[in-house]
Amino acid sequence: MDIRLDGVSHSYGVTEVLRDVSLDIPSGKIVCIVGPSGCGKSTLLRVLGGLERPTAGNVLQLGQIPQDCLNPMTFIFQDFALLPWRTVRGNVSLVLEDHALPTKEMQSIIDDVLARTKLSDFADALPRQLSGGMKQRVAIARALAVNPAVMLMDEPLSALDSQTRELLMDDLIALWTRTPFTAVYVTHNLAEAVRLGHSIVVLSRRPGQVREIVHLDKPLAERGHGDPELEAHQRHLWGLMRDEAAAADAELLNV
Repeated sequence: MDIRLDGVSHSYGVTEVLRDVSLDIPSGKIVCIVGPSGCGKSTLLRVLGGLERPTAGNVLQLGQIPQDCLNPMTFIFQDFALLPWRTVRGNVSLVLEDHALPTKEMQSIIDDVLARTKLSDFADALPRQLSGGMKQRVAIARALAVNPAVMLMDEPLSALDSQTRELLMDDLIALWTRTPFTAVYVTHNLAEAVRLGHSIVVLSRRPGQVREIVHLDKPLAERGHGDPELEAHQRHLWGLMRDEAAAADAELLNV
């Protein structure tokens, strides 16, 4: 299933956050959204996920939702959003419990996503016993359990240290390589964007408009830390954003 944003604008009262955003999210691709602070990245994600109704424009679903999809749009947040009294298995099972699945099928799904996210040995652990990276793996496993048509990822690695972030990017690439998924990935980190994105959408300062869409053809599995081609893309993105990022920061300080 592809997603299309057609002339989407959004305001909170008199504050215009997004203006005339048109964008295609192709099936089986990761689309990264970058831009200055306050440019509407997270708002755009909420509009995509149906948590906000756009002031103008439309969000269109093109094609059929996969037959085994239990939840078309699934969010992954930076704060993990785990229930502290539930084990890893219990946190993953939470999203399946309203779907009237046979117990054997539910357990099979949970076992599969725990294996895919390297959590099988921690199925009975509580969140307080896990590192930040492992907590985010649980959040990813929980999202994968419902086989979403689109994963909406709001700065999922921003709360992690740099080493853990690198490891999680490797994990996401391995997951996508094994079974390509569709994702919209909001980040302020340009290194993440060029490592994970098949395309990168650069938004202007508020109100956010599409300044440029950068397409990266290099396969995800061939992208590595220190890759000169990726660093060139990163410099290009920063060149697009630098002046507006400084202006946006100054504007936020004066609010």
